[in-house]
Amino acid sequence: MRSMKPDRDICVRKIKIPSEGRNIPALVLSPKKKTDKTPGILWIHGGGYIAGMKEMVHMSRAVDLVKKYGAVVFSPGYRMAFETPYPAALDDCYDALLYLKNHADELGIRTDQIMVGGESAGGGLCVAVCMKARDTGDVKIAFQMPLYPMLDDRDTETSRDNHGKVWNTRKNHFAWKMYLRNTDKTKEPIYAAPARCTDFSGLPPAYTFVGDGEPFFAEAVRYIHKLKKNNIYVIRVKNKAMEILRDLEIMTERGLQNHPS
Repeated sequence: MRSMKPDRDICVRKIKIPSEGRNIPALVLSPKKKTDKTPGILWIHGGGYIAGMKEMVHMSRAVDLVKKYGAVVFSPGYRMAFETPYPAALDDCYDALLYLKNHADELGIRTDQIMVGGESAGGGLCVAVCMKARDTGDVKIAFQMPLYPMLDDRDTETSRDNHGKVWNTRKNHFAWKMYLRNTDKTKEPIYAAPARCTDFSGLPPAYTFVGDGEPFFAEAVRYIHKLKKNNIYVIRVKNKAMEILRDLEIMTERGLQNHPS
């Protein structure tokens, strides 16, 4: 497992994103060798909406996107559900997306190659951010990479009676309860639990992977199938580690270079 210490081969700096009533802390990861305008990636850390920190980006796939492809990665320190429930985390991540677009020249990124990615709850927030950007028209996101995303507050075949050590049914129920505690339980907002969305058209091309023993397996597979039904380019979910790495490499190249619209 990677360390949360910064990679010596990339540049890392801390910034504050002005937001309503607060400043959102964020990390900017960029290549040491300056290049022409490059893809900008909003990378959202995991932690089940109740834990985690922006420094987790250092142990994520995002570091490789900086080192190999010269991308600029943006990691926001969004609010946890213990502190403030939905929509605080989404608001922070969306404000970070807008900052990424509005400061493209300063950050050295291309506004036509803005990507969003994340893991676990960060994967769920990735999808929610993409949905909101589609609905508002604020940002045309080029590519999404929600890895083993936390999308559904309802039990699925694989989140029900799951006894995994890292994440399981008990932890999943508690995390969703904390995150959604101020919402209308009779009609959960689609940005809060993206699996509840009924319109998956107009979303960006996607890649995801998830292990078949994970609670999020069924919801990740359903999400991919719904994208495919809307003729959105995706790669199929796989479970074997080497196949995952190979396909992630292929999809990353598609997202950072020429991708379907």
